Amino acid sequence: MTEDNHRTRLRPVDLARLTGLSTQQIRNYEDAGVLPPAGRTESGYRMFGDRHRRALLTFRTLLKGYGPVTAPAVMRTVHAGDVPGALALVDAAHAALHEERTALRATGEAIGALAESPPPALPRSRLRIGEVAALLGVRTSALRVWEAAGLLTPGREPVTGHRSYAPVDVRDARIVRTLRQGHQLFDQIRPVLEGLRREGSSAALRAAIAARGEALTARSRAMLEGAGALHAYLDAGTDLAAGTDLAAGTAADVSAGATTTGSTADGPGPSPR
Repeated sequence: MTEDNHRTRLRPVDLARLTGLSTQQIRNYEDAGVLPPAGRTESGYRMFGDRHRRALLTFRTLLKGYGPVTAPAVMRTVHAGDVPGALALVDAAHAALHEERTALRATGEAIGALAESPPPALPRSRLRIGEVAALLGVRTSALRVWEAAGLLTPGREPVTGHRSYAPVDVRDARIVRTLRQGHQLFDQIRPVLEGLRREGSSAALRAAIAARGEALTARSRAMLEGAGALHAYLDAGTDLAAGTDLAAGTAADVSAGATTTGSTADGPGPSPR
């Protein structure tokens, strides 16, 4: 057991209160590998140490930037002793963010010209859905999905009831296609189109792209903070590099010095497993 864990004994309730979580969340995190394995008392109760507190704080910092899928995977991989694998997950997350930023930049460049341009010249005043799909290089099913989401509102032929796309409808479909290629969500696209139809300019489009760019910047900063926290955590557990885990120790180690930090309303005894 490391020196910090000999000095600091934390029950689940103690660790929960230090971090504002529930004791069940603490147990779940250990079971999921987000925390290193806890020591156990002779009666089987979990006992944590300062290493677990550091792990939990590192995870919560990672979570802000890397999200609920990658952050737990990183911590699990670290605690399995595979530091290179954990760093590969971090690298992949940064690469994905870079791709998203690149796509957003391309979308901004494309949409600026697209929104300012007049409705495209069409072979006829109105087109059917198959013709629009061929013109844009998408499936007719995509156009139907966009319509069901309220992004497109084509007219209908009075006799057959077939969809009938005017030039402005084709323009809107082109904008939806471009924004979807830039990974914009329907809820992000809808106000853009509404603003374009209302204002007749690309101001709303540019605002949406700018807002997404700001969100990516904030996420990038959060990822940098998380990477820094992970680096510090790995530095604090250099024994991991030698192939050992970050466990607090055996149950015998814990029972040899079962003092806990801080008093709680649950009394001096160990909390449930």
